[in-house]
Amino acid sequence: MTRHILASTLLGLLFVLPAAAQVDVDELYDLVEHKYADNAGVKIHYVTLGEGPVLLFIHGFPNQWYDWRYQMAALADDYQVVAISLRGYNRSDRPKGVENYDVAHLTADVAAVIADLGVDGATIVGHDWGGIVGWSFAERHPELTDQLVIFN
Repeated sequence: MTRHILASTLLGLLFVLPAAAQVDVDELYDLVEHKYADNAGVKIHYVTLGEGPVLLFIHGFPNQWYDWRYQMAALADDYQVVAISLRGYNRSDRPKGVENYDVAHLTADVAAVIADLGVDGATIVGHDWGGIVGWSFAERHPELTDQLVIFN
């Protein structure tokens, strides 16, 4: 039941208006803490805000962490919201060679962020290409996946 409620809440917040946010969405960029996780020498940029169970957002193509700003603002009072910029996007490293963008590397990037946070797992929320990464992450790292929510 709780999983369905969380998924329904996140689905509703996918299109939330700025006025519904607990944190002012226009101030979110300045409120989040910018951090980097290391995955075998590749720096993965992520942002975090709030405390509580971790909700980790993975963006789609060709976007970045900031696409999740409305959801982060609305949920930061009850959760530690975390949004990553996948390798090759925004402030994350851009390793050369197509082989460095294999799904195995992308899922390892998510695991590196969770390790950097110092938590045992997270609810993974993905959209578009982030949904593919989310599914792959849950398959490869079920021990780190509390719940999986995909918006495609």
